[in-house]
Amino acid sequence: MNWDDIKIFLEVARSERLSQAAKRLALDPSTVSRRLHKLEEQLATQLFERTQDGHILTSDGERLLASARRMEQDASYALDDIKHNNAQNSGCVRIGVTEALGNFFIAPNLLPMQQQFPNIQIDLLHFSRYVKISRNEADIAIAVERPNSTSMIVSKLCDYTLQLYAHPDYLNRHKANITLDNLARHQWVSYVDNLLFTEQLSYLKELNADLLPGFRSTSVISQYSAIKSGLGIGILPCFLAAQDPSLVKLCAQDIKVVRSFWLVTHPEIKRLSRVNSVWHYLKQLVAEQQAVLMPED
Repeated sequence: MNWDDIKIFLEVARSERLSQAAKRLALDPSTVSRRLHKLEEQLATQLFERTQDGHILTSDGERLLASARRMEQDASYALDDIKHNNAQNSGCVRIGVTEALGNFFIAPNLLPMQQQFPNIQIDLLHFSRYVKISRNEADIAIAVERPNSTSMIVSKLCDYTLQLYAHPDYLNRHKANITLDNLARHQWVSYVDNLLFTEQLSYLKELNADLLPGFRSTSVISQYSAIKSGLGIGILPCFLAAQDPSLVKLCAQDIKVVRSFWLVTHPEIKRLSRVNSVWHYLKQLVAEQQAVLMPED
């Protein structure tokens, strides 16, 4: 069996798209397809279901994926040891995270870690879905919902608060005081419900089933921009809204949504000193920033 064929299989399994896998591998899509068919012929089985939504692993494909990942990790760890001469806290750590936490909390707080571990490089990868650690999409994932996987190391990172915000421009145009009783009369900014990858982001259902947003987006950054422009009112993470003094918190005593972040990694990956150091730095960071994540007022 050709190891290059296994690498192609792994990349298609991760991306689930032949074109994306080909781009990452710097190969022609027809070459990738031909090599996959060759591998399937050698194994006398079908590894993927070819659908309109992409290449979906069959049960035999899932079995091969587990073994192929171990082969890849063993090779990676061996090369890493040689490359860095067993150096501690050296190399790249990829963190998969939501765009709000990545942009407004993680990225602004990386300087102390860089000063402490100057030989660790960070790749901050934004995902609007679950990060597939098992498919090597990241070394550490920060998830908005506790994963069910029993093969991963999962640890609660922190709780965080979301509250209702508006811009003074919106409030000046709508003279009525905003209360729990008149929320439905206001313009709302929120997520696109049927495109949510987790119910943890469905905040409006906790407030009022009759709230119909006038503007929706799959991006919380777009929602923040819309609220800041005065387009409407909406729920935002406090760690995001707190950095913008122009936003006004509404119904502070009545509306307070609490969610959690979870750290996820693979046991073998966490044995790497650089990954373990970043893991513990993130734990330390949220402990120091509790007032930002969960403000009291």
